Amino acid sequence: MTQTLPAPLDVKLMNLTASVLFVGCALAVLAAGVGWVLRYPGFAIARIVVQGELVHNNAVTLRANVAPHLVGNFFTVDLRAAREAFEQVPWVRRAQVRRVYPGSLRVELQEHDAVAYWGPDTGSALVNSQGEVFEANVGDVEQEGLPRLQGPTGSSAEVLQMYGLLEPVFKPLGLDVEELQLTGRGGWRATLDSEVVVELGGGTPQEVVQRTQRFVRTLTQVAAQYGRRVDALESADLRHAGGYALRLRGVTTVTADATGVTAVRKR
Repeated sequence: MTQTLPAPLDVKLMNLTASVLFVGCALAVLAAGVGWVLRYPGFAIARIVVQGELVHNNAVTLRANVAPHLVGNFFTVDLRAAREAFEQVPWVRRAQVRRVYPGSLRVELQEHDAVAYWGPDTGSALVNSQGEVFEANVGDVEQEGLPRLQGPTGSSAEVLQMYGLLEPVFKPLGLDVEELQLTGRGGWRATLDSEVVVELGGGTPQEVVQRTQRFVRTLTQVAAQYGRRVDALESADLRHAGGYALRLRGVTTVTADATGVTAVRKR
């Protein structure tokens, strides 16, 4: 029977030392290789190709603004950081960045499409068609007649949706919703392009729209009862149960009529 004797201690130490030296050399070679890759000019990012429907930006200025923030070369650049750098550019909503061999980055951009102003008229916030608030130079807005929407933080999509429901309701009167506000108490207030303020009250979107439709459907008839046209309207309050209150230019205070409408004069 053959018996294997354990290796002497000095042999074990020599083997361990050799293994450590080998691993150390391998790591040193790897580090040198990585350093060479990082420094080798042939792996630099030679081109940044920008694609997408750009209205408020152009590819030249985008590359000039973002390139200084790109760290590394074609293999080592952080694509997530590159995407975030592009998305920090005004009007850019979303960016997709990918490598294209050899030495190029291809960037697909989507810009915000402004559909409304957001907040007070002293601010620079806008709302896009997805109901998202973004900051930009309002002087770059090309569309004319955008409404102004206001509401608590995080309510922009809800306010935009309500605007889309209410705007066509006022069309039969030849009026547009210039401002729409969701108050802190959950009520709605619309300012028309004739500067008329309409308190719409709260409730579900369906309830608010139904009250507004009744108001629009009866306003012309009610104004005619007092010898006035629609353009005599100064304000309206739809928060009353079963009716609404009006301020008509030149009409004195009267009691509610059969339709539940009370007309008052401006004080």
